[in-house]
Amino acid sequence: MGLIDEAREHLQSVFGFSEFRAGQEEIIAAILAGENVFAVMPTGSGKSLCYQLPAIVDGGLTVVVSPLIALMRDQVKALEALGVAAGCLNSANAPEENRRIEDAVKAGTLRILYAAPERLARADTRALLGSGRTKRLAVDEAHCVSQWGHDFRPEYMEIGNLREAIGSVPLIAVTATADTATRADIVDKLFAGPPRMIVHGFDRPNIALAMAPKDNARRQILNFVADHKGMSGILYCLSRKRCETFAGNLRDAGHRAVVYHAGLDAGVRADAQDEFLREDGVIVCATIAFGMGIDKPDVRFVAHADLPGNIESYYQEIGRAGRDGLPADTLTIYGLDDIRMRRMQIEDGDGSDEQKRIERQRLNALIALCEAPSCRRQALLAYFGESTESCGNCDLCAGGAEVIDGTTEAQKAMSAMARTGQRFGTEHLVSILLGEANDRVLQFGHDKLPTFGVGTDRNRNEWRSIIRQLYAASHISQDITAYGSWALTETGQDILKGKGTFQMRKDILQPKGQSGAKKSAAAADIELGEADQELLMSLKGLRREMAAALNVPAYVIFPDRTLMELAAVRPQSLDEMSGVHGVGAVKLEKYGGKFIETIRNFAGGG
Repeated sequence: MGLIDEAREHLQSVFGFSEFRAGQEEIIAAILAGENVFAVMPTGSGKSLCYQLPAIVDGGLTVVVSPLIALMRDQVKALEALGVAAGCLNSANAPEENRRIEDAVKAGTLRILYAAPERLARADTRALLGSGRTKRLAVDEAHCVSQWGHDFRPEYMEIGNLREAIGSVPLIAVTATADTATRADIVDKLFAGPPRMIVHGFDRPNIALAMAPKDNARRQILNFVADHKGMSGILYCLSRKRCETFAGNLRDAGHRAVVYHAGLDAGVRADAQDEFLREDGVIVCATIAFGMGIDKPDVRFVAHADLPGNIESYYQEIGRAGRDGLPADTLTIYGLDDIRMRRMQIEDGDGSDEQKRIERQRLNALIALCEAPSCRRQALLAYFGESTESCGNCDLCAGGAEVIDGTTEAQKAMSAMARTGQRFGTEHLVSILLGEANDRVLQFGHDKLPTFGVGTDRNRNEWRSIIRQLYAASHISQDITAYGSWALTETGQDILKGKGTFQMRKDILQPKGQSGAKKSAAAADIELGEADQELLMSLKGLRREMAAALNVPAYVIFPDRTLMELAAVRPQSLDEMSGVHGVGAVKLEKYGGKFIETIRNFAGGG
């Protein structure tokens, strides 16, 4: 039997999954073959399993670099619940706990060890992991190593030195969020040579996308959350004060809401995070201080009361919804003040000129997404270099924007791009369209072009929006590492030659009522009747009691999807329960009896 065949067996017996998710088998096969692997996969696609399963299959110690103690602890508890020998070394552990884990490493009985990069920088840790004790090194949230990443962490720069110190073992790097610039930087920082690069898409089709100009932010958010009563969700706000205000608004409307931001005492933040992770139906109102490593699978919605910092942050933040694969909703509301504030933050930041330039391009890409004339998912995926058909699961696909013919404007803008060699950014092109003979235009002789001054019927902001909309519709592409230069795509060439048309939005940044995707997260791919819903509540109650007794998040016992399937199928024996999604042999033995008893009692009482 080959190693990948053993992996399939352990996938079922340990994790309770009947088949791999898309992309997992290719990654796991490469890891088991001893290759260095860089995997980019969407949030919720099972990245962690890609390095956990090989550790179970072929033994040895897999060291996982992880950025947060809370995340490490939850991962370890989840693995221990599956019967996997796992541990984490960190400063929050009691000394005797760290000694126990170190002894297990020395004895060769530990399969997976989580540690923060700061811990791995210590000489004693490197000595512990050396001497042939480590089989492979996995870097979770690998974007943290890149200066272009949305959450760059200098301590991640030590990983390369660690790898050398423990014997240049095979390296696996995984992330959900990395554009072209970030990917190239990760490869340069972590790998001695080109790794096996596996980029398995960025699409999260179960997440409904919606954006709307700000009208009445309080009303828009409350209306959105009202459709998700009793569900877990995250509301991101630009400031600490707005977190507090929106949490109060939500509580007044009858929701359970907690606050999380850097201005709170560490203990208060920890309590808020624990309540959100361990309880059902809690909404956390947070700044960007909250989120990385939040491995809660049943978040049913993510809302932004203000514009996110850039398109990578937006993708990362909405990606915290629907990690269980069931439908989830998002809403982002934005206004001119948000855009102005985000631009000020970039200019006033401590980044280098190069970093600021990249961040400006990323913010512009997000604004283009806000202003997209058609399917938002097409616009979002185009940023990451992917194409897709109209999704049918965003507000624009649901008919949420008025469009007008913009073919003439598109041809003017793209003619300016083509005639300048597709080497210039937005502001230079707009200057040409408006007939502005500034120094740079004169330097390149662009005042002599036929397109010079052909766009005086529109103002500068309108031309900026038209270019963003062309980008959002994938008719032009931008190289964010080359000063934001614009180039025509194949469809853009067709429009320029008169072989295609372009529809553009008429309503950009004009306040209007809330727009949201019509598809609700309340609908799942598992149909539950009224009685099934009652049983589901009973199963959730049992799960909550068991999780509290073990001091673990509820999803460590079973995720929502498993409980929904149990409520629908109603297995009457452990053998029948073993076929339910997410029920492996260890969890069946540990928890199965009580769940079967609850199901039988419910049927008997009915």
